[in-house]
Amino acid sequence: MGEHADSIAFLLALVGGYLVGSIPFGLILTRAAGLGDIRAIGSGNIGATNVLRTGNRKLAAATLLLDGLKGVAAVLLARAFLGEQDLVAGTAAVLGHTLPVWLGFKGGKGVATGLGVYLGAMWPVGLACCAVWLVAAKVTRISSAGALAALAAAPLLALLLADAEHALLALLVGLLVFWRHEANIRRLIAGTEPRIGQKG
Repeated sequence: MGEHADSIAFLLALVGGYLVGSIPFGLILTRAAGLGDIRAIGSGNIGATNVLRTGNRKLAAATLLLDGLKGVAAVLLARAFLGEQDLVAGTAAVLGHTLPVWLGFKGGKGVATGLGVYLGAMWPVGLACCAVWLVAAKVTRISSAGALAALAAAPLLALLLADAEHALLALLVGLLVFWRHEANIRRLIAGTEPRIGQKG
């Protein structure tokens, strides 16, 4: 009976986390603001960085905040109602953001949602990752470099500030984000990744 209940809780966390993560706030907000389909602008991504390319900073900030809150919400809801399935829900939320069924599995890159998951599951690690992101982005003037640095540091930070289970969560989320940044990584290696404020 216990194993059956655990299986149900796991599935609920997996599906619930995915659905929460799959809400495309960038697309919803830009359409509501009369800016059209964000997927037809810039990189075609639905995340805050591409929303910023519309020139609307407030909308980009709102997208960043809401995408982050998706990760926090998935973790905290699972923790409140499903016990120990919060890490499953957090990973599923990032998966939902990067591969939303509503958009043909073409979503965002998962950075804000991933950091939101870290903040919800292990807030000291989340705050440390946000600091790494800001510092690396300021030093390199490249948004993706800051994001990748933060996600790369997360497993080690989780080991130091949390435990092995949370480190595994950080690793899984990081792998998803790095996979979605494949093109960015190639441009970083080639030295052609746009800097913050640079058009194109």
